[in-house]
Amino acid sequence: MNVVLNLLVGVQMLAALAMIGLILIQHGKGADMGAAFGSGSAGSLFGASGSANFLSRTTAVLAAVFFACTLLLAYFSHARPAGGGSLLERAAVGAPAAPASGAAGEIPGAGAPSAPASAPAAPVSGAGQIPNK
Repeated sequence: MNVVLNLLVGVQMLAALAMIGLILIQHGKGADMGAAFGSGSAGSLFGASGSANFLSRTTAVLAAVFFACTLLLAYFSHARPAGGGSLLERAAVGAPAAPASGAAGEIPGAGAPSAPASAPAAPVSGAGQIPNK
């Protein structure tokens, strides 16, 4: 499965780079007006309008390949087993547990015991999150 994903990413990257190159090579719509006044672009390898048809069709084929690879990569990313998860989900699983209440959970020098470990701490909002210098 990993080989298929790597192959799809490679094909997608090659199609994207080839598409970028072909789009940069193509002439705009204003180039035909210059050819009518004798700018010399009409005498190309493919003829007067042959290059436009060839390049636009090749770009369309590469765009179809690019979109097909994108759809397949999206499909395979959702077809993974549920155990994979994201980095944040894996970090939450491996996070250390809160200290147990009792002598280890108390602040030294404080007269009252601390809050139990089962009570969630209130999130700090606003300016409390900005570090002081």
